[in-house]
Amino acid sequence: MPRVAATWPEGRLCFVCYYEATRTYGTCPGCLQHRLLPGPVNDEGRATCSTCAQIPYDFHCERCDNEGAHQRGRVCVRCALRDDLNGLLGGVPSHPTLGGLVDALCASDRPESILVWKRSTKVQELLRGFGDGTIPVSHKGIDTVPGRQAEHLRALMQHHRLLPQRDPYLPRFERWIDAKLDGLPDQVRQPVQHFATWHHLRRIRAKAEAGATTRGPVHSAKQEITETVKFLMWLHETYQRTAATCTQQDVDEWLATGPTTRTAIRTFFVVARKSRVNTTVAIQHRSAKTSPSLSQDQRLAWTHELLTGTSESLPYRVAGMLLLLYAQPLVKVVAFQTGIVDDGDTGMSIVLGAHPTDVPEPFAWRIREHLASRPNLRTGAGTVSPWMFPSTLAGRHLHPNTVMDRLRDLGVNLLGARNRAIGELVLECPPSLVAEALGYSTQVAFLHADKAAEPWARYAGRSNT
Repeated sequence: MPRVAATWPEGRLCFVCYYEATRTYGTCPGCLQHRLLPGPVNDEGRATCSTCAQIPYDFHCERCDNEGAHQRGRVCVRCALRDDLNGLLGGVPSHPTLGGLVDALCASDRPESILVWKRSTKVQELLRGFGDGTIPVSHKGIDTVPGRQAEHLRALMQHHRLLPQRDPYLPRFERWIDAKLDGLPDQVRQPVQHFATWHHLRRIRAKAEAGATTRGPVHSAKQEITETVKFLMWLHETYQRTAATCTQQDVDEWLATGPTTRTAIRTFFVVARKSRVNTTVAIQHRSAKTSPSLSQDQRLAWTHELLTGTSESLPYRVAGMLLLLYAQPLVKVVAFQTGIVDDGDTGMSIVLGAHPTDVPEPFAWRIREHLASRPNLRTGAGTVSPWMFPSTLAGRHLHPNTVMDRLRDLGVNLLGARNRAIGELVLECPPSLVAEALGYSTQVAFLHADKAAEPWARYAGRSNT
């Protein structure tokens, strides 16, 4: 039997019903005042205030006078949270950034979630460090306390403009380089360090300063650096040679005796040639021999499953539909903002490229449903977010790997789905129009048209028949 949270004139309330009742606000149909509506609904289906419902309890907070559930005595949840945060910070903060942080957390749509979050030992240590000055209130200060809790707090402070925006991937990449170089013999460490810092790190820093996303470049750089370390260690241990004394035969042997990921060392030797460390080795570009693709029946089956099934939550199903219907890569999908959707009297359209593209029903209905109930908007970040797929980290969108992993777990071949989607689209429209509508380059669209055996020349013949 559920535990009883309160006994009111209409009977006993469990904690779920009590929670819902003490968080419902609006205009009371009895007294026409805008206030808390914990009372039962009337014949018109509208809830009533405590006075009209004759609930023998005053829900006003004795400190701020707002109506709501009491957390301690006659103090509301927000005031109780403020007391706890100020206590962890060593008193009412004089630092404007910390004061802004307390205000932002207390203004959360669900302050109860912040009360739970601050119970973490790491969160408490971080806040105490801010309060006593042992942890500077800055990005560098938060960097000294690695972990999810610190990153969550950093994201909150950036979202509320209490800290300047900073690329999240660049500092991690810098730390990753230091860890990667640690313990390597000098013959390996020196060329890898030059490659990592003067080629990759300098380029990624320039992108970050320009405001461009660095996730993709950092991911590629890590792959190339990792494969370069593996090759140079093999070369050092097997033949006692270095990057400078490496021969073409050494490289050919390495590439022929392992997976295709080994071709990632090509960039290292391009840089080595430019810097004249080694001018004798050349590695050609690798072209994929196969291009995975779903059958059209498989694509339609997955489209039906994501549209009508319950195998995944709605945000991931909407993301998967954008992949299956519009050939949108998930790296791009997670970064979509709500402003790309236009839902008017004549129907819904979405801007994926140079001009809007129609969204058919019932997928349009799914997008409406998703936009009306986006997750991760009821904690310290506030309810306003530009992202179609908000992250649990304030001010950020979902990480693409999160969506990829969820769809792969269902069994969706992501690359195969995207190849089939664009292949079908270029069968229905000229490749140049598909490219403009979906944000692809014309070359890529024509490449898929060629693979589908529908080059542009055939469209003229179709139009004359």
